[in-house]
Amino acid sequence: MEMQIRIENLDKYYGKKHALDHVNLTISQGMFGLLGRNGAGKTTLMKILAALQKKQGGRVEICGVPVEDRAKIRQMTGYLPQDFSMYPNMTVYEAMDYLGVLSGLKKDFRKKRIPILLEKVNLQEDRNKKIKALSGGMKRRLGIAQAILHEPKVLIVDEPTAGLDPEERVRFRNLLCEIAQDRIVLLSTHIVGDIEATCDEIGIMDKGKILYRGTVRELNKMAEGKVYTAQISRRELPEFKEEYNVTEIHSSGNNAHVRFLAEELPFKGAISCEAGTEDAYMYLMEKKAGEKIVL
Repeated sequence: MEMQIRIENLDKYYGKKHALDHVNLTISQGMFGLLGRNGAGKTTLMKILAALQKKQGGRVEICGVPVEDRAKIRQMTGYLPQDFSMYPNMTVYEAMDYLGVLSGLKKDFRKKRIPILLEKVNLQEDRNKKIKALSGGMKRRLGIAQAILHEPKVLIVDEPTAGLDPEERVRFRNLLCEIAQDRIVLLSTHIVGDIEATCDEIGIMDKGKILYRGTVRELNKMAEGKVYTAQISRRELPEFKEEYNVTEIHSSGNNAHVRFLAEELPFKGAISCEAGTEDAYMYLMEKKAGEKIVL
């Protein structure tokens, strides 16, 4: 079985809205990051890959299986939605066992598999804790455990770190990287730091289209020589943000230290600096999507 997702000319409409516009993408084993603003089409794409929504045009195959074969696709994919929830009065173990029953897993398999997964996501000591007592990070880790309960070849996670504190975010990203060692993990997010920390291969979406597909390093090269820093008066900020795409602001008293994009040295006193992934992402969005992103 080939470990690859193939997407060719994928279309999806909601009424007259073109949610996915001739999407072409190939994703291989390991971590793949899908980056884009809210409403870019990421969740729609993921739901089609997880056989939760139907496409209206194009071709999609997961590990050689057409996405129309919904039963097989659901057997080989695990999905963690952004709004994952379970019955609040169930315990962690009860929730896992219940979802295993719904997936058609035999009792002996569930009995062996669930403790292994709870250990993997650091919830074994919380197995008897009720869902309503879990923190946001613990619920996300439980979500990952349930998504891989049936040993899928592909794991699809939608905005998994939104709302998590920094420590939980790092723990969660490390968990995804571990899981990706022997399967495809597709991570969708609007948080550039999640992509930068976990993924070598990425795709960037906007308005239902793929604007970029490649490595993080190649993306960063696109913004080389286009990133500057400067210190300006805080009173100048509104006008400055109208003229330049500002990626970072640090205020100190009456002054502000700004990081911004420009095609060439914009004025005396501006200092050229190395481009980061967030700089490159915002540069790409401004160039290809034709919009300035304002902080």
